[in-house]
Amino acid sequence: MKTILVVDDSSTLRMSMTSILSKAGYRAEEACSAENALEKLRSGLRPNLIITDLNMPGMDGIGLIRQVRKLPGVRFTPILMLTTESQQSKRQEARSAGATGWLVKPVAAEQLLQVIRQVVPGA
Repeated sequence: MKTILVVDDSSTLRMSMTSILSKAGYRAEEACSAENALEKLRSGLRPNLIITDLNMPGMDGIGLIRQVRKLPGVRFTPILMLTTESQQSKRQEARSAGATGWLVKPVAAEQLLQVIRQVVPGA
C-alpha cells in the first residue's frame, strides 16, 4: 500500500484529503505543519508522495520542499503543492525548490487521484 503524507495547517483539509486517499486505497499520514512533517520524515517515515500546502504558519510549503530535498531517503520523493495560489512566480519558485507538481484548491477527488497516479510509480 502506497503512503501519502498530507501537510496542511487546516485540519478540515487534512481530514478531507485523508478520506479521499483512504477510499482510493492509499495510507494517508498527516502533518499539521512543515516542521511536524520534517519531524516525521526524520523519524523514519518514508512516504511514496508528499502533498503540501503553500501558506502555513512558520515554515511554508516551499521551505518544506527545500528541506525535504536535503534529507537522505526522501530526497527524490515526489512532492505536490496543493494551494489556493495560482501565481506563475510562486509556481516557478516551488519548481525551483523541487516540487513535482502544483494543484489549485479546491481540487476534485478524481483530478487529485489522476495526478497521484501520474507521479507515483505503481499507484
